[in-house]
Amino acid sequence: MKEKLEKLLDNAYAPYSNYHVSSIVVMKDGSEFSGVNYENASFGSTICAERNAIGTAITSGYTKGEFKEIYVMTDNINADDSKERPGACCFACRQVFVEFCDKNVLVVCMNKLGEEKRYTVEELCPYPFDESDLKWKVDL
Repeated sequence: MKEKLEKLLDNAYAPYSNYHVSSIVVMKDGSEFSGVNYENASFGSTICAERNAIGTAITSGYTKGEFKEIYVMTDNINADDSKERPGACCFACRQVFVEFCDKNVLVVCMNKLGEEKRYTVEELCPYPFDESDLKWKVDL
């Protein structure tokens, strides 16, 4: 998986932050979907690699509960010690994990050196906001 993620980093579009991210989601049936981050001068229009990969899986017909693993790679350089380190998923991505993934889905964050941190969705999101928090629903 490391080699696939590293190759994908070249496709990221990050002219403003120079923070390149790639992601591959693995479905329960073994299918894989990839994504990279792409920035915009209007930062609110920026899309994260994780949400890009999940969106591609959803567009391909997969649904909530069919995700098995999420892999993320950054080329982040820590300014404090000039070492690369695995990046962490932002909270917008974590919220999307809560929406589409079971609590035990594995999330692996890594860097190009092969260092990684492994979490479950439940560990990344111990107090999730989900449908149970909604006091009302609108039937359309």
